[in-house]
Amino acid sequence: QVQLVESGGGLVQPGGSLNLSCSTSGSIFDFRAMAWYRQAPGKQRVLVAAIARDATKNYSDSAKGRFIMTNDNARGTMGLQMNNLNSEDTAIYFCNAIVNFRETWGPGIQVTVSA
Repeated sequence: QVQLVESGGGLVQPGGSLNLSCSTSGSIFDFRAMAWYRQAPGKQRVLVAAIARDATKNYSDSAKGRFIMTNDNARGTMGLQMNNLNSEDTAIYFCNAIVNFRETWGPGIQVTVSA
């Protein structure tokens, strides 16, 4: 079964940057990046960035102007460049895509913003 795997998370100081990546493992014949979500401790999972069918990228208010979502559907990859991070960005980040016509989630990766 094809899986999504996030990478690039970790500990960063306030004001710093991280670049998350999401790639597939296994054989794929169709890939469409959908979105990045995050879940902070004790809170629900929320949308951070998403790609519409016309390839327009939309961002949550907290991500707008700081985060940039990228995708390469031909390669089955997607990314999230995060800049000017603050403590409120601390969360587990999940990528979400349609892989082989099935909605698929990555297991999540921890991002911690702390001095």
